[in-house]
Amino acid sequence: MKYLLKTLVFLLFTSIQIHAQKFTKEVKAFISVDTSLVAITNVKLIDGTGGDIKNNQTIIIKDDKIERVGNSNTLKIPKNALIIDGTGKTVIPGLVMLHEHLFYTKFFENWFSVGQSTFTFPRLYLAGGVTTMRTAGSIQPQSDLNVKQWILEGKMTGPKMDVTSPFIEREGVPIAELGYIKNTKEVSEIVDFWSKRGVTSFKLYNNITKEDMKVCVTEAHKRGLKVTGHLCSVTYEEASNLGIDNLEHGFRVATDFEVNKEENICDPFESRQAFDSEPIDSPKINHLIEVLIKNGTTITTTPNVFEPYTNRELIPGGGERAVTPEVLKDVKAIYDRRVNKDYVQIDSYHKNMTWLKRFYDLGGKLVAGTDPTGAGRTVAGYANQHTLELLVEGGFPLVDVIKICTLNGAKYLNQDEIIGTIEKGKTADLILINGDLESDIKQIRNTEIVFKDGIGFNSKKLFESVDGQVGRN
Repeated sequence: MKYLLKTLVFLLFTSIQIHAQKFTKEVKAFISVDTSLVAITNVKLIDGTGGDIKNNQTIIIKDDKIERVGNSNTLKIPKNALIIDGTGKTVIPGLVMLHEHLFYTKFFENWFSVGQSTFTFPRLYLAGGVTTMRTAGSIQPQSDLNVKQWILEGKMTGPKMDVTSPFIEREGVPIAELGYIKNTKEVSEIVDFWSKRGVTSFKLYNNITKEDMKVCVTEAHKRGLKVTGHLCSVTYEEASNLGIDNLEHGFRVATDFEVNKEENICDPFESRQAFDSEPIDSPKINHLIEVLIKNGTTITTTPNVFEPYTNRELIPGGGERAVTPEVLKDVKAIYDRRVNKDYVQIDSYHKNMTWLKRFYDLGGKLVAGTDPTGAGRTVAGYANQHTLELLVEGGFPLVDVIKICTLNGAKYLNQDEIIGTIEKGKTADLILINGDLESDIKQIRNTEIVFKDGIGFNSKKLFESVDGQVGRN
């Protein structure tokens, strides 16, 4: 009898082995898979490498790692594994997105109002399949660093995070939450201060000088950190030649097309008109692409924030349910004013996508993000899924879209040895989608389980948990 009881106890603890990581009850509410041995069988696999799509695959997850990947007909499933039947479903790596924020921008009188989305956005990012993200500029970097730590400790629900510094900016754009520098000396002080507190990159903004950039790049690289920029006063070519690592928003904010541009001066209206009027096959864009590729400068595409209004969703990706009624009313008012009057925006959007694909096809380093700011249409999680839809719409092959949104991001963060693809030995960050992504990219909206470090989170529950909350400051 004693032997039988020992055997039963042994079987109880080995049949479904629980992960060692501790989570609060609030986080546990969203976990649907928390066993140390999982087999996803008979699934379509897009592994993030850019290689061929594979059908009828089995993925074995042990603890937080991918133990084996192979054909379901030949791969032996370990005893006591929790089996998830993936018939009719697709698995892709967890998304690695590089232009994200934990704040949400609204309009207030003639000013921008920026409010933290400290609790809603981490849940939404994870719900949308983002397992690793970089904030591309912080309004409250200490808040972002705390959230990062609490997620790691299992106290909050969200993706793994790389945190970027506050925006480095001289006075210009009327955003009260920005801290403006008065001289170049402050740049080195910012890099020194925030590098000691855990940020992994620095964000340059519209109104800076080339000297500001030079100091930022030098000081960041000295510490093994990176610099990105949403630029205006400094051109893309100037920035690339100064050694900036990353440029945000595709080519849409580049000021390289202005005629007789003043050095270190940002004129957003002039630059926008110059972009809009630049011929799609102009020598300027071809020269710029050549420079960026030669220097190894990474471009982040953020198509959601530039998506036109005509024949498009009110909140792209289907995120109307996430925002407060007041925000939804404001967003719809902006939408109604612009719909069917945005022909210039439509042309510029497609031009930017054409140039991005040209850059990528020629060997340029391309990553993706969402930038949940602007006119309130871009909502975390929903926008991340929609990014994949927009890239497919823009002519990128599906396997390349997945690679751009996973492995390329991991490479930029110097984490491609552990995340970014579904391969033996890598961290078990992956997305189970209830549908065939190869036949219809919009099946991405049917994300079922998001595995982060081998723990499976229920996407639907995460989305539902913040319904009507985004924009409630």
